[in-house]
Amino acid sequence: MPLDAVCLRAVVQELEPSVVNARVDKIYQPARDEIILALRGREGAVKLLLTANPAHPRLQLTGVFRDNPATPPMFCMLLRKHLSGARIVSVTQPPMERVVDLELEALDELGVRAPRHLILEAMGRRANLILTGPDGRVVDCLRRVDAEMNQERQVLPGLFYHLPPTQEKRDPLTVERADFDALLEHAPEEQKLADFLLDHFAGLSPLICRELAYRLTGDVDGRRFETTDAEFADLFFRWMDFIRQGGLKPWLLLKDDKPKDFTYCPITQYGAAMTVRQEECFSAMLDGFYGERETAERIRQRGSDLIKAVTNLRNRAARKLENQRKELAEAEDRELLRLRGELITANLYAMQKGMRELVCQNYYAPDCAEVKIPLDPLLTPQQNAAGYYKRYNKAKTAEKILTEQIAKGETDLDYLDSVLTCIHCAEEERDLIEIRQELEDNGYLRAKKAAKKGMKRAKSKPMEFRSTAGLRISVGRNNVQNDLLTTKMAGRSDIWFHTKEIHGSHVILWTEGEEPDLRSLTEAAQLAAWFSQGKEDKNVPVDYTPVRYVKKPAGAKPGKVIYTTYSTAYVTPERELAEKLRVRK
Repeated sequence: MPLDAVCLRAVVQELEPSVVNARVDKIYQPARDEIILALRGREGAVKLLLTANPAHPRLQLTGVFRDNPATPPMFCMLLRKHLSGARIVSVTQPPMERVVDLELEALDELGVRAPRHLILEAMGRRANLILTGPDGRVVDCLRRVDAEMNQERQVLPGLFYHLPPTQEKRDPLTVERADFDALLEHAPEEQKLADFLLDHFAGLSPLICRELAYRLTGDVDGRRFETTDAEFADLFFRWMDFIRQGGLKPWLLLKDDKPKDFTYCPITQYGAAMTVRQEECFSAMLDGFYGERETAERIRQRGSDLIKAVTNLRNRAARKLENQRKELAEAEDRELLRLRGELITANLYAMQKGMRELVCQNYYAPDCAEVKIPLDPLLTPQQNAAGYYKRYNKAKTAEKILTEQIAKGETDLDYLDSVLTCIHCAEEERDLIEIRQELEDNGYLRAKKAAKKGMKRAKSKPMEFRSTAGLRISVGRNNVQNDLLTTKMAGRSDIWFHTKEIHGSHVILWTEGEEPDLRSLTEAAQLAAWFSQGKEDKNVPVDYTPVRYVKKPAGAKPGKVIYTTYSTAYVTPERELAEKLRVRK
């Protein structure tokens, strides 16, 4: 669900002790609509994420690593100018609104302390992040709103900031019992209870409104006539007391062990279709809920052109391979062409120009059965025979060439599939840059204009993990790194892992000359499954063997190896495990 006003209230209450009086150490903008404030306060260093992404706007403390662009965007530079070193004075939320105001105290150009406000409007497609100055005027914002976009409210530099216009709805935390009864008295008997709450009260999400209806009537579509007004009012005001008391806890809704929704209270309306799990804190829950999908979304945005180019190359290779296989199948019938040529030659005496077919005995068959041979009536008998011999010789030559081309095509297709897997497993922008360079080096993509002299090519290191027992585990980010890990870096006694018969990263468990424990082997296999095409599956087969049994064939594509004397483990990949074992540098 979107972060409704009540859930946002709980998040603000949770992060307030960590951010109030903390100072802004650094400011980053990893994505177009995301800002991260690196804060340092009494409780240590924390990262405050403010995102105005229309799909999931929110603020929270975050521990998820986000890659930053090489050149900071203009809005990031503006925030650094005005907020670097600033102290957060307060974090406030207007009653039942999806708006959070961070008041900061910063030094102006003259060295005088002056207030600044960084305001997050977490309202779906109208989400925005706005910086205002001491006089209440907008300094700048992520999304500028002019008169053409909204005639009622413009958000532009130089204009005074005003809160978004409120809906004609009541604040459920302050409504009186008499007002609630009056609204309910005029509601139609057939109206759904959830719709009644959504129509008249601000800050309540559809999920919570349905939950109240379900708890009262046993049906999320329960209607007013199914209960008494007094029962409905009693439940509503008990719920508001629950919110006012501030004991809101993060609850995650899971379907097939995958996060599907979240809120601030246990949800019962789904019955056995979903499980409900209380999380440690709202920020950790939001990291887990949005972290993976936001990473995938950033990679899709930044790597969309690369994905499109590689997909086109892959589809083209697949079509070419299919056509070549058809041609090879036709070439395998070449003996029939030779036979027809010989039978025409043997029956020239009985033929004449203009015939459309020759009916004759097949002297090569045991029973000398009659056969029909199609002819071109525009050609002489000799020319028809020569035509069949020519097609026979062409098919004979084609078989040899096509066999070689098909082997090369299968190698290309397999390699491009592995590149697509690397792209989908990419976590940072430089991962995509390295993959593009790999494709350019192997002739699949045309190199871009020459880089400036002296500029180094992007070069990253394999991902690093530590098993629960403390053993080092390395995971290749792309095919070039896979080669480097397996053939150059790993020792002969280190353990190599790779998913069986599907594309994925090479994984090395560094044994340091010792016998690895079973749990470290299992965790390395789970990482190999996670960084592969089978990351969404269960019981993924992973082959593992000492590196001495892994060889790279001469002339093979990057990442291609052969191996012998291996064992296979069946594991279920887990994102939580990958995050837990990850070593951040």
